[in-house]
Amino acid sequence: LAALRPVLPLVLGLSLGCSLSLLRASWSQSGGEDQCLGAAGRPGPLAGGARLEAADAGLGPGHEDFRPRIVPYYRDPNKPYKKVLRTRYIQTELGFHERLFVAVLTSKATLNTLAVAVNKTVAHHFPRLLYFTGLRSAKVPHGMVLVAHGDERPIWLMYETMHYIHQHFGSDYDWFYIMQDDTYAQAEQVKALVTHLSINQDVYLGRAEEFIGGDEQARYCHGGFGYLISRSLLLKLHPHLDSCRNEILSVRPDEWLGRCIIDFLGITCVSELQGQHYHTYELAKNTEPEKEEEEEFQAALAVHPVSDMTLMYRLHKHFSRIQLDRAYQEIQDLQMQIRNLTSLTPAGEAGLTWPVGINAPFLPKSRFEVISWDYFTEQHLFSCPDGSPKCELSGASKADVSEIIESALEQLNSRYQPLLRFSKRQLLNGYRRFDPTRGMEYTLDLLLEAVTQKGHSHVLAKRVSLVRPLSKVEIIPMPYVTEATRVQLVLPLTVQDLDFVANFLDMFAMNTLDTHDNALLTLLFIYHPYDAQRVSQVDVFAGVKAMVGELEKRYAEVKIPWISVKTEVPSQVKLMDIVSKKHPVDTLFFLASVWTEINMEFLNRCRMNTISNWQVFFPVHFQEFNPALVYHGEQTASSSTDFLRDGHFDRHSFAEACFYNSDYMTARTKLAADILDRDEVLENMEVFDVFLHYSGLHLFRAVEPGLVQKYALRSCNPRLSEELYHRCVLSNLEGLASRSHLAMALFEQEQANST
Repeated sequence: LAALRPVLPLVLGLSLGCSLSLLRASWSQSGGEDQCLGAAGRPGPLAGGARLEAADAGLGPGHEDFRPRIVPYYRDPNKPYKKVLRTRYIQTELGFHERLFVAVLTSKATLNTLAVAVNKTVAHHFPRLLYFTGLRSAKVPHGMVLVAHGDERPIWLMYETMHYIHQHFGSDYDWFYIMQDDTYAQAEQVKALVTHLSINQDVYLGRAEEFIGGDEQARYCHGGFGYLISRSLLLKLHPHLDSCRNEILSVRPDEWLGRCIIDFLGITCVSELQGQHYHTYELAKNTEPEKEEEEEFQAALAVHPVSDMTLMYRLHKHFSRIQLDRAYQEIQDLQMQIRNLTSLTPAGEAGLTWPVGINAPFLPKSRFEVISWDYFTEQHLFSCPDGSPKCELSGASKADVSEIIESALEQLNSRYQPLLRFSKRQLLNGYRRFDPTRGMEYTLDLLLEAVTQKGHSHVLAKRVSLVRPLSKVEIIPMPYVTEATRVQLVLPLTVQDLDFVANFLDMFAMNTLDTHDNALLTLLFIYHPYDAQRVSQVDVFAGVKAMVGELEKRYAEVKIPWISVKTEVPSQVKLMDIVSKKHPVDTLFFLASVWTEINMEFLNRCRMNTISNWQVFFPVHFQEFNPALVYHGEQTASSSTDFLRDGHFDRHSFAEACFYNSDYMTARTKLAADILDRDEVLENMEVFDVFLHYSGLHLFRAVEPGLVQKYALRSCNPRLSEELYHRCVLSNLEGLASRSHLAMALFEQEQANST
């Protein structure tokens, strides 16, 4: 007993725990049996799998789409394993569809008139719009996507159009809106309509019309006013289109389609569904849209018939004015509600911002975050893009200033009329700045002439403040690109770059070869004519070639080719001409510099930001400052919090670039036709200039934090053009250190000289 006394509490504890666990388990089982049967003997919600399935079966077949199902993973052991490639966008993987597709039925006779009017008025409001015709004219209007079926028969055109929509867009869109080119549709209201309709129903919505001599309850949608078809209805209708073409005789294509839907699907056209009404208005001859005041006309989604282009534009202007007035009225109502509710907030009326409903101005947390104002007059701007202190006001900036002055006068007159009427004499001072939280802010000092009702005039100066708020943010559609594209690095090397090649090759091997990134490297050895003559005795690039040989031995599957060029002036365009001819047209080039530290993060951004026949990418690298001036000989900080601290983004350098060979060859061909045989012009140009002036591509230039370069004093070739030499010198000067570091260095130097 004395030996067992120390373990006695442990034994008692285990016994008591096991007893309580068994007792609780028996209670749980008895409780579960009581819950299995409901009041009527039906299986309860906690029953087993079979009973749960039986209970759910009573809900009906319509609930099967909403019941979660676990699909087990199974791989056939007899088939080789293949890596599953997931889609890049979650919308594609989850099977989401675009909202609305619009088809416009036109003809060869009206393609260049009414169809063009439709394209100019409502096409830019719809996400996707195509024009369908039987026969096309010799010249298709600009900006229109046209599908010609080769036959002008109306029934055949409707049949081919429905077949084409199903084949090419049936799996991509939820709603299909079909209209004629003599129809004016309010695009925004049509888009709002489909957002309030359920996609799970078979919808055939439009202006319902009776069949001539047919069933009184059967209706078809009049094609002149447009009609809406759901994706589910289109999928069910497609197998019967051939039968409808052979069995149904009709003169009107809309009546033929309505009869096809009724006969094979039993669905008739409706003008109201799920609480949403499809309002239409039939125009009479010689109608004046500006004088139409009927409520039916104001609320119409579609107006028909539109006889000519001028009437289409007048309708668009009228309905745009109606929508604009509604928007202004909604803004006033919302501003009034904000004013009424502001007194109930903790901040009270002091928290009310100006303009009402717009975000408050950005509050900087330090002097480095202060947004500076740009000064301007009616003729000049005193903050120029090129850094000069004064430049002429022109282009979009001049239009912006003129518009904001007109708006200021309009607001003043609307506030003080009829007591006073203002007219501008002169803009004394103008200030503007872009606030990313609210938009463009303006402050104007205007010299005005005020005229009273009795005709007395007086000249006065008045300061006004205006805000051009940020509008609705829109996603710009871009072509689809992936991160699997192979990147071809091109590295030009001169004798002055030999000290930095080893570090470049080490970083390239560590970040691309070790990680098996899909990237290749081509070296471009630039020999001076004197060094080229002595290459058989002394090769200045022999050390680099030896390092390349070591890399090829270490990585047996890697080959690093090089190209030798002899020139006194290493023009970037001439060097790229040589490289371009030795690679396929679909090659993605990354034009690098020897100070660049290659990493996978940047290479992926190079792939994503460069789009063939669409966009080229010129990154702005981060240049570290001279450590001798910044750290005064002390050890540099290496913590992650100091990343991108002691340096700046070098906006003067255009040495790095990502572009496709096909795009470069296209732009280079246009350049050659422009300069003819004057090759000396190429010495004054960079690749950036070629794309800027001789290609219609987007030039994407942005700061690139993944492209960091150590400090190095670049050698600027005086034989280059004055602009290129000046940019190189500025890059060296601004890369020395920040103003504070330079001031401290001068102060220490003066202190040393004084002692």
